[in-house]
Amino acid sequence: MILSRKLIPDLIAIQAFECAARHASFTRAGRELNLTQSAVSRQVKELENHLGTLLFERIRQRVVLSEDGRRFLPEARRLLQQSEETMLRAMSSADAKSSLSIATLPTFGSRWLSPRLPDFLRQHPGVILDVGSRSAPFDFEDESFEMAIHYGQPVWARATCTYLCSESILPVAGGALLESGARLTPADLLHQPLLHLATRPRLWSQWLEWSGLSGESVYRGHRFDQFSMIIEAAVAGMGYALLPRYLIEQELQSGELQVVLDLPMETENSYYVVLPEAKTPSATSQHFVAWLMSQIVTSS
Repeated sequence: MILSRKLIPDLIAIQAFECAARHASFTRAGRELNLTQSAVSRQVKELENHLGTLLFERIRQRVVLSEDGRRFLPEARRLLQQSEETMLRAMSSADAKSSLSIATLPTFGSRWLSPRLPDFLRQHPGVILDVGSRSAPFDFEDESFEMAIHYGQPVWARATCTYLCSESILPVAGGALLESGARLTPADLLHQPLLHLATRPRLWSQWLEWSGLSGESVYRGHRFDQFSMIIEAAVAGMGYALLPRYLIEQELQSGELQVVLDLPMETENSYYVVLPEAKTPSATSQHFVAWLMSQIVTSS
């Protein structure tokens, strides 16, 4: 991609604009940036000339964002944040033999992947990892990630999906719900407090139908938008939860959670490792995918 140098933003001018907008003052912006008031004013003026619009309205001793300035401010902050992240990423891997940037689902990353990463680093010393969380597919051309771990169907624009594993869920509980020690049946859960995942609202209904019951009346109960929050709520005894076993290995081992019915149901989606089509995978990427596959086999 060839960029016009005339369109590449001047980050110093954008920083002066963002700081002046935040303080509503060129003088206070100058103090923060260690510049004179006139230097900040000059940077902002150059940016306005570059954009062909006024970013501030000068009112007495104050500067107030114009309509165009208000529209441009979020974009300016995004550019500054991206620039800082790019520099920090480069600095973090400056002395490394190689680096790898991975996007992963939040709970999968914290519960399953992160505890296993030391094993990969023991096998590949000198690699620096940059792990970020993403809950939905994104455009690899707009992000700095070299790969992603995806749950769903093997569909990702301009990328290839390689199957990792399926997912099965089963009912668990913790806290006071375990004190009775009573043996439950699927029908018993129809009258118990249930915890729901907001992004998969039909899980309980599907599991009960798979168990041979009607799941039409099981949408009541507390809702959470992350598995991690449901896990904590289940440990606290707020209700029964449908969870993948691999996400609650520690809680099952400690006894904080127990499987109340050993009736796992395989969900309709699976986990995939995703690589962009436009970039040849590095040797480190290939090593990581092979390692991921080995960990799936070991933990299954």
